[in-house]
Amino acid sequence: MESPEKQKYDQAFIESFSVEKEKLDEKIAFNETRSWDSIGHVMLIAALEAAFGISMEIDDVTSLSSYTKGMEILAKYGINLQKKAA
Repeated sequence: MESPEKQKYDQAFIESFSVEKEKLDEKIAFNETRSWDSIGHVMLIAALEAAFGISMEIDDVTSLSSYTKGMEILAKYGINLQKKAA
């Protein structure tokens, strides 16, 4: 079962890039996902900041280049995106 945090994370990608949940994996990346352009990137950052109540540092904003990298970056803000223990 997914944690609520992981659900919010996935939803930010789904809404920002119009991708299906089933396609969310390490292949979702800047320059690999058609809708992940500069506007899509700004939309994603805004969605993540709103969903988690954070303000990301500029280095993190520019480093967020993939679905997987985003998980690593959010961990720095204390956001655990791992599966919830059953």
